[in-house]
Amino acid sequence: MEELDLKELFEIFWNKKIQILLIIAIFICIGLAYSIAIVKPEYKTYTTLVLAKINETENVDTSITTTDITLNQKLVPTYSDLIKSKKVIRTVLKNLNIEADEEKLKNNITVEARKDTEIIEITVIGDKPDEIVKIANEIAVVFAEEVAEIYSISNVHVVDEAEIPEEPYNINYIKDIAIFAFIGIIVACVYVLIANMLDTTIKDVESIEKHIGAPVLVCIPEYESPKKGGRK
Repeated sequence: MEELDLKELFEIFWNKKIQILLIIAIFICIGLAYSIAIVKPEYKTYTTLVLAKINETENVDTSITTTDITLNQKLVPTYSDLIKSKKVIRTVLKNLNIEADEEKLKNNITVEARKDTEIIEITVIGDKPDEIVKIANEIAVVFAEEVAEIYSISNVHVVDEAEIPEEPYNINYIKDIAIFAFIGIIVACVYVLIANMLDTTIKDVESIEKHIGAPVLVCIPEYESPKKGGRK
């Protein structure tokens, strides 16, 4: 393709502005259809736990020591795996009388320890807001019971209970429209450039002079002959 200056490039895109806008509009419509009809709404909720004083019996100093903090920090990774264990998940589903695939639920649970803290955040994702809230809160209860049974310590405390999410976390209409509009712009630009490459018609005198490298001496204008008496 011959070299184009900025002015020629602008004119090419300007002459194709209707097609460009049409392509962008089509992709925006595709983006809306994708968000509304194809994407399944998913909701997300979380509960947070803190690993506090290990010994909380009467007549015992309840101040937190360095040993407690160190031990709690070492237990965080183990606790994180324990939360997603089959025993905990099965107990949660049984307590709530919910029929669900254990492996799928496990994949929808995320456990994250906040950096440099003894706080664990349990996130649950699902398509039923009421159900995932119950699951998240029940996980915290069952997990605390398991820790007490396994380690004979009671150092797990709920900081924030899970709340019902109001909107899906995986649907953002503005974001989807922006992404598809951007794709539409790219497709439109590619279309215009390819169409220009394949277009071999002569559009003006300047194009001829630039192509053959010689000046045009004569131009014959195109016009229609006047009709006489309604005859052609």
